[in-house]
Amino acid sequence: MKTSPFLLPKPLGRLVSLLPGYPHSLFFTTFLNAVLAQHVRPADLEPLHGKQVCIRVTDAGVSFRFTLTPTAFVPRSSPAPADLTISASAYDFLMLGLRKEDPDTLFFNRRLVMEGDTELGLFVKNTLDSLELPPLDLAMLHPARVLAGAKDRMFRRGGRALPPAPQQR
Repeated sequence: MKTSPFLLPKPLGRLVSLLPGYPHSLFFTTFLNAVLAQHVRPADLEPLHGKQVCIRVTDAGVSFRFTLTPTAFVPRSSPAPADLTISASAYDFLMLGLRKEDPDTLFFNRRLVMEGDTELGLFVKNTLDSLELPPLDLAMLHPARVLAGAKDRMFRRGGRALPPAPQQR
């Protein structure tokens, strides 16, 4: 079994693992909604609707829990077992995002692990493989850009702008 060339130091992983999980999931789903909205419609991901998914970053001790609704990825804090859990190190997830590693290679080297509904896992993998996603643009993580995208989505519902707030008198 080949191991990841870089792992977060254990003290850092222990420290990060003490943080509450919901904020991680909120940030992660905001990022997913911002990045994937340009490339995939939630309707194309219908088999994921209502399913609990967990992305576990093993060396950081962090898990991102979410589900998909017909309009967006939504964070979850439920302790219930996830329908699908995908685990890898932070480095391996970064390499996947940058398109420098192939998920099959990581899977067969046991650096990427899927647990739970394997049919759902294959659907996720095949869907991501079929997308013509550009390599991860780390500029997308700039706080101003993330907040602007979140603000834009907050004021939209199903692609339609929300009505203006009532005037205060």
